[in-house]
Amino acid sequence: MILSRFIAAAGVVAAAFAVRADADEHNDWPAYVSRSDAEGQAQSWTGLGPFLYSHPLPPAQRVWGVRPFYMKRQAMGGDTAEVTVLYPLFFLRTYGPNYEWSILTLINHFGRRDGESVRPATEEEDFDVWPFYFSSVTPNRADSYHALFPLAGKLQHRFSRDRLSFVLWPLYLQTEKDGATTTSTPWPIFHTTHGAAHGWALWPLYGQMDWPGAYHREFYLWPLGWKNTMQPSPDAPPGTVAKRQTGFLPFYTSDRGPDVVSENYLYPFFGYTDRTAPFRDHVTRYFWPFLVQGRGENRYINRWGPFYTHSVIKGYDKTWVIWPLWRQARWSEEGVAQTKSQFYYFIYSSLEQRSLSNPAAAPARKLHVWPLLSLWDNGAGRLQWQAPSPLEVFFPHNDDVRESWTPLFSLIRHDQSAPGETRTSLLWDAVTWERSAARNRAEFHLGPLLGLERSPYERRVTLFGGLLGWSRRPADGHWQLFGLEFSGNRRTLASQSR
Repeated sequence: MILSRFIAAAGVVAAAFAVRADADEHNDWPAYVSRSDAEGQAQSWTGLGPFLYSHPLPPAQRVWGVRPFYMKRQAMGGDTAEVTVLYPLFFLRTYGPNYEWSILTLINHFGRRDGESVRPATEEEDFDVWPFYFSSVTPNRADSYHALFPLAGKLQHRFSRDRLSFVLWPLYLQTEKDGATTTSTPWPIFHTTHGAAHGWALWPLYGQMDWPGAYHREFYLWPLGWKNTMQPSPDAPPGTVAKRQTGFLPFYTSDRGPDVVSENYLYPFFGYTDRTAPFRDHVTRYFWPFLVQGRGENRYINRWGPFYTHSVIKGYDKTWVIWPLWRQARWSEEGVAQTKSQFYYFIYSSLEQRSLSNPAAAPARKLHVWPLLSLWDNGAGRLQWQAPSPLEVFFPHNDDVRESWTPLFSLIRHDQSAPGETRTSLLWDAVTWERSAARNRAEFHLGPLLGLERSPYERRVTLFGGLLGWSRRPADGHWQLFGLEFSGNRRTLASQSR
């Protein structure tokens, strides 16, 4: 379900921005701030403000590093999943016996880790330096290749081609796809095709390509004129006519097939489209893209751009007001009603999700007010927000940005794991306060300078990380002065009081 995936995503965000609200805190800001479970075991910690960090990630992972320079994500007791250096400069990922690394996604390598068993016949080792060098080494030598662009080389199954070879590009280029071989000398001026298809072209004057049983294409004074014939697919009903496309820009274009007729005059401004299958639809373009009207089965378009546009296509309801200032879209998918609202794409962005089977349930929501605020609410009691938030709206699904960069800008962070279970931090944990209604517990920390704690067992006031303080327990009835109760012996006293 989409709603469950949204809730799961909110949980991942929570793991990145906050930790369990029912944990205990030791605050020696800015050197070290830790969050521990009821047994006193450290679960999450930060150091030097937001720069040093370590915390768990679902499912069964842990991440630590030095923001924004280094991040390591590792499965609990397993292999390293990912190492990132100054993202997106460099990353290293492992997948069982395999690994890959990349520098700015321009220099890329994929291979098998040292010490692993012999590679299967289907496994390959790739190395690319875009756009100059490409290589792949496989157990099958015929599938291996090396290419040094633009001097010479061969590539297999790259760039949507079965094979591609070149010498002193663009002087010579040859490509193969589905049994058709095209040779260009030089590219794109002159080329010929043989094999499963036949054709030739002297660009931009004239060219033609014939693929028996599939299509015949011609162009004249590219891109001004063309004439194409597309044959019906093998599974089309007997007697289905071919689809024909003609045009000479900017005066006239035509697209006619068994189920559609489309014509344009003074392309692309004026024209119409009539469709009968797989749905019925009629669209009139009075002055495209500004004035467009369409009516059909499960389809509605009324565009008076840039002032107002409303369209409904297969249940996807979209409205623009003074494009591109305001946009709202409504749709349903897998039992979830979704509403997305945007002001100038990213200045304001809101996504709300409601259950269609349970309309009374609270909605899940994600909200960005750039660059001031980001908020996540799963509708089931889990809530997080942070401010400011200049990156989240641009990288909503990028965990590397969320770990390496987003916390550097988060001056204020708030996490609610459940109603009554909250934690808020200011200036990267320099000031923190939390409340647990279930445990009847509350804490406030002003770094190591001042700590206030309240629980059913004890009231505590600490100064300078425990150098001096006062405590009161219900059995005592009065405040007692103490000193030199730092993290180690403090945990002992706390565990005894439980």
